[in-house]
Amino acid sequence: MDDATFQALVSVVDTLSFSEAARRLHLTQPAISKRIASLEAQLNIKLLERYGRKVRLTETGRELMPRIRQILDEMEGLRRQAVSRLPEVSGTLLMGTSHHIGLYRLPPVLRAYRQRHPQAHLDLRFVDSEEAYAAVRRGDLELGLVTLPPTPDPSLLSIPVWQDELLFVAAPEHPLAAQAQGLSISDLAAWPALMPAPLTFTRQIVEAVFRDRKLRLQVDMTTHHLDTLRMMVGIGLGWSVLPASMVSTDLCILQVDTPALRRELGVVRHPERTLSRAARAMQELLHEHTP
Repeated sequence: MDDATFQALVSVVDTLSFSEAARRLHLTQPAISKRIASLEAQLNIKLLERYGRKVRLTETGRELMPRIRQILDEMEGLRRQAVSRLPEVSGTLLMGTSHHIGLYRLPPVLRAYRQRHPQAHLDLRFVDSEEAYAAVRRGDLELGLVTLPPTPDPSLLSIPVWQDELLFVAAPEHPLAAQAQGLSISDLAAWPALMPAPLTFTRQIVEAVFRDRKLRLQVDMTTHHLDTLRMMVGIGLGWSVLPASMVSTDLCILQVDTPALRRELGVVRHPERTLSRAARAMQELLHEHTP
């Protein structure tokens, strides 16, 4: 039971929507549901009721909400007081991150970092995850906030922060969408795919699925940017795999008979490099934002 769990509940109550609360907190909807279910289990009470797509507090939930909001305010006040007693975080943190993480995960972290450490300067480089990973290994970046590779590099320290669920998707008018509920990997292999660039970690995850089934992934177009990939899927150029956070109602989710695909997003650093106070403060903040 922590402030992240309480914050999930408050966001659902304020928005009356699990999906909107997930968007506001930059989490997945299952992560929000898991936090609230955990809180209800710990308290041994039901806090929320769902009626179709509608959400409302139970009677007990309404009684407890003022206290929960008060606890959140007290914890934030305690955090500010604790930070005020620490040596001031200053200097420059040179950190690399991907465009996807920068758009979909990092904004609340950056906001909190600036509020807590106004004297620290953040030099943020937007690069591909693989490029940031290599830059940390060379010592050019202090931290990298990246898609972690399927096989960890023993020369670096990797700390998972978020899990990204990956979904098979196509445009509604794509032929695969007509049988979206009963597809196999071999069905996908028969159609051209739109994929992240070769050697990217996300591409490696997808290729492994086809390799395990002894199938060839038929790649028609590639790009380094997932937003570009999403656009190409949306206009019907082929099927693809995208993070769940990027999939909206204008795309068709393809139900494929394969275990759920996930990639880990996290922070990497060189074990022989002593972290600056600014970098340690960033690591602590990322830990707080771990679902």
